Parts: sequence; C-alpha cells; structure tokens
Amino acid sequence: MKLNKEILLHKEQLTAEGFALPEYDPAVVKKATQAEPVWLQLGAGNIFRAFLAGTAQKLLKDGLTDKGIIVAEGYDYEIVDRLADYDDLTVNVTLRSSGDVDKEILASITDYLKMDPDSPDFVRLQEILRAPSLQLISLTITEKGYSLVDNQGQLTGPVAEDFRNGPKKPISYMGKIAALLFTRFEAGQLPLAVVSMDNMSHNGEKLQKTLLHFADEWVKNGVAPKAFAEYLGAGKQVSFPWTMIDKITPRPDPSVEALLTKAGLSEMGPVETTKHSFVAPYVNGEETEYLVIEDTFPNGRPPLEKAGVIFTDRQTVNQVETMKVTTCLNPLHTALAVFGCLLGYTSIHAEMKDTDLASLIKKLGYDEGLPVVVDPKIIDPKQFIDEVIQVRFPNPYIPDTPQRIATDTSQKLSVRYGETLKAYLRSDTLSVSNLKVIPLVFAGWLRYLTGISDDGTKMALSPDPLLDQLTPLFADFRLGKPFDTELLRNLLADEQVFGVDLNKIGLSATVLKLFTEMSSSPGAVRTTIQQVLAS
Repeated sequence: MKLNKEILLHKEQLTAEGFALPEYDPAVVKKATQAEPVWLQLGAGNIFRAFLAGTAQKLLKDGLTDKGIIVAEGYDYEIVDRLADYDDLTVNVTLRSSGDVDKEILASITDYLKMDPDSPDFVRLQEILRAPSLQLISLTITEKGYSLVDNQGQLTGPVAEDFRNGPKKPISYMGKIAALLFTRFEAGQLPLAVVSMDNMSHNGEKLQKTLLHFADEWVKNGVAPKAFAEYLGAGKQVSFPWTMIDKITPRPDPSVEALLTKAGLSEMGPVETTKHSFVAPYVNGEETEYLVIEDTFPNGRPPLEKAGVIFTDRQTVNQVETMKVTTCLNPLHTALAVFGCLLGYTSIHAEMKDTDLASLIKKLGYDEGLPVVVDPKIIDPKQFIDEVIQVRFPNPYIPDTPQRIATDTSQKLSVRYGETLKAYLRSDTLSVSNLKVIPLVFAGWLRYLTGISDDGTKMALSPDPLLDQLTPLFADFRLGKPFDTELLRNLLADEQVFGVDLNKIGLSATVLKLFTEMSSSPGAVRTTIQQVLAS
C-alpha cells in the first residue's frame, strides 16, 4: 500500500497492523481549512510533523476543531515536491523507551505550499494572510533561519536587496515572512499571533526584532508606511509569543522504514534533497514532548491545551526555555555530539553506555547547570535532567546520532553555554574559574574542528555555516605535534560564537590547555575527559 488518500480505504488492514487512523474525514477538514484557514505553519521539518501535526490531529479526533494546518516551506522547496506525492499524509512513528512502537497516520496537514514569490503558491499564501479567520503562524525553521548577516556580520545579499525593494518580491526567508505580514496589514491590520517554536531563548522577541528590522528599513526607503512598523511593534494587533518546545525527532531512519514496509506500506524510503534535507513520508521521534507557550493570541487560538500544550505567562516560558536550552538538555546533547564524534560513536544511546560520557553530562547538568536554574514551577528542573539522562538519551530505539546533533554547533554554543557563563559572572557566590566541563566542551569542539578523531583517523565534520572560516585555523594541526594555540585566541574572544569573550573572563587559558592535552596523542581525548572528571 502506498501512502496516499486511497490507503484510508484499507482501514481494517491498517488497524490490524497497529496503525492509529484519522477519526474524521480528511477531505471535509481540507475543505473547511481552505475556506477559513486558522493555522499556518512555516517549515515542514521533522519536529513539526512529529509534534505539532500530531497535536492538531488530537484536536480533530476529539472534535475540538474542524480545521487542519497549512504548511509553507521557505528554504527547501524540494521537500514540498516530495511530500506532495503522499496526498499530505504523514506516518508518525513514536519509539518508546519500553520498546513499544506507536504508528499513526496523520491527516491534519491540509496543504504543502512553497514560499516562492514566483509560484502560484505565494498567491495562495497571500490569500491566507488576508483571511480574518487566521489565528496563528508558527515557525520551526531552526536558529540559523533568523540571521540576517553573513559570517563577517554583513547583511546577506538577499536581505540587503529585500531592504531596498520592499515587500513586492522578497527573496530572503525573513523577507518573505515580512512581506506576508505586510499583506495582512494591507488587508485591514488584521490581528494575528506569530509564534516561533525554534530552540532559542526569547525566541518570540528575536523574531519580532528581526521582522521589525525589515519594517523599519522599508519605512526608511519609502516602500512601506510607518503604520506597518507600528503594526508589528506595538504587540496589540500582532503578538510574538515566547515558547519552549522539546521533542527529539531524528532524521528518518532506515530501521523505521523497514518496520513500516513490514507492516504493508510501500515506497517509504527517506530521500536527501539537493540542499541536504532528509525527507520521508514518515517521521520518527521519542515519546516525551513538551510545548510551553506564552498565552497572547490577539485573534484567538485553537484549544491546544486540550492536547497537552501548556499556556502560561512570558516569565514562566522564559524560565522553562532557559532551563532546557541553556542547562538541562541542549548543553548535554552538544557535549555528547562533540565527544561522540571524536570517540567514533554513531548513536546517542550508545554513548550513554560509556561511563565516561555519562558521568561527563551528569557533572555538566547537575553540578554546573542546576546552580543557575530558576525553577519555573510547572516543570521541576532536577526531574527534567533525571528524565533526560535516565530515559530520553539512553532510549535504544531512538536512532539519533552525534553527527546530527553536531550540525551548526557554532550557532549553538553561545546559547547553550554562554548564558550559563553569564549567570556565573553575575553571581555573588559562583565563579567561572570553578567550571570544569564547560571549558572541556569548548576545548573538545576545537579538537573536533581538526577533523581528526581520537584514534587518529580522519572524520567528516557536520554542516556548519562557519566551517569555511574555522577549519583553516587548524590547517597545520597534526596529532601529537606542537600546535600554535595562539592562532585560536581571536576565535575564543568571539562573543557571537561563545556568548562571552573567553579571554576577558579568564577561561581561554583553560580551554587551550585542555585542547593541547587532547591533541597530544591518539587516545588523549578520552584520557583528558577522565582527568577532568577525577579532578
């Protein structure tokens, strides 16, 4: 059976194979959604399809809404082409730590559109933005999607061009979003919530500032009225709620494809696009999921709390997000990514059987992270770390890899560790000089950038927008040979990368010492980890 609308005619066979099915008519939902759209999602990635689309399906099954989600992809249009072959259906596979597998066919996505101004899809998107019924636009486009500058801090060409030309024919991702919001402004300054669900502290604030930058430039260049900037900036007609989202959703894994094929589905294989996105008619993820949202929606919202979403105030969202991203999960993940690659691991759960690495992230989370966490009350920080270390990371059925987590590390360090460093610097009782694991992770990342694993063999580096700038620093690196670490001083001073100037706060000497120790011979990475843990 191929995954398309005809497959739902095989209800008995699918149910016998353990699939949960839509308990509503997808065609009716699609028609209602097209007539009165409520929810537009930007980004067709795994966490959206495994989490948000599943959340919408719960509301549809319980009769709490009759509208689905329209999805627009603004980075990799090939994803839309691929997913269109499956009549907007997705198989959501939940891989539980018990070994149980949940399989559900989702029909809550009603359309996939391209954010391409040269495509008829963009006309459809403009129609959606003019609809008074539209309540929210959600985004899962990753941290790097918000940047307007290149590696040298200069505006990228597409952004500079969009600033000049205005909303008529945008080419940058954020320019396209700003142009769509301008369409809604022209339709009568209609209310809307624009909801970033990307892994960044203060994500709503960052999104608003980015879009206001476009509005201000357009006003300055005479291609938009001042009222447009006021529309985005006042927070009354257009809100930008802060959020925290958490669910591990790795790339589509061949083992899951085999499971679905055995259950009777065909043509389920993942495909890598020319832009190196991995897309399949299924998504796979863990059972644990959290979504906390600041409850500010000027045009109303779906009753997502009935599907497990937590709505609260901005301060609480900020505390939960800070807890997760800067101390209790993401820093641990990045540590496993860096050292997992160096030590030759290809799965996160296998790393958790390594007593050195398990001890390392425990020390990072409990000893160095928890002291600066503000308890958000709605989620207990220690219990959150307990769940991460005892259940989530060791889950042998989640096919996640350190190589995936190591992607874009240069864009993550400032948030995942820099915020903790700033908290230590502000504290009257804590000192950065007492930190051991955070400097070790920084040194490990430098060692990772050499492209030489701990056993002395070459290893591939994961994609990162700064690789072309960073790898030349290690051109003369030879394992076991002297290396001039002074070449790295400017990098360690880069607050864009580390969140703080490591030279100024006195950590660079420790980082360079640990890097040198890890570079002394094959096996030195593990030896250095053991020495730090024993100190």
